[in-house]
Amino acid sequence: MVSISRYLAMIVLLLGLVGIVMGAVFISLGVSKNNMLAEAMRIEQVRLPLHGEEAEPTIIDNAAKAQEAGDLIREHRRNIAPTYQDLLGEGRYDPTNPEHLSYAQALNMENYLYLAVVGFGLIQSVIASGAFMVVTGIALVGTGLVLFSVTSGIY
Repeated sequence: MVSISRYLAMIVLLLGLVGIVMGAVFISLGVSKNNMLAEAMRIEQVRLPLHGEEAEPTIIDNAAKAQEAGDLIREHRRNIAPTYQDLLGEGRYDPTNPEHLSYAQALNMENYLYLAVVGFGLIQSVIASGAFMVVTGIALVGTGLVLFSVTSGIY
């Protein structure tokens, strides 16, 4: 008759294997989404001279560049008007007004870049969670093997 300890050891082993598989899936999904987001940004070919106006423009395709570009656009947008309300004054948005149009375009681009920063951050969290699952799974498999060998009289 198999003791409860051996069943417990097998359950721990099984949970460890499930953790390793789930971690690998999280890492795989994170890497694929990171590549997809970076490629989508490369296709859009958003280029900004991030290190001075005379520098060669670089394609924005990662969180750090997107953050830097979003901050730069925010600074430029605030040179047009500190806030949206300041831009409008007492009037309404006028798409024929170049200042209003530039402000709106800058706001859209800024939001796009900050959304990319959030997306890349979430992707990094998913990959880190997957790595933690793999490490935890390996620890559980090791614990399960030790428990199984002790309860089986092998050790």
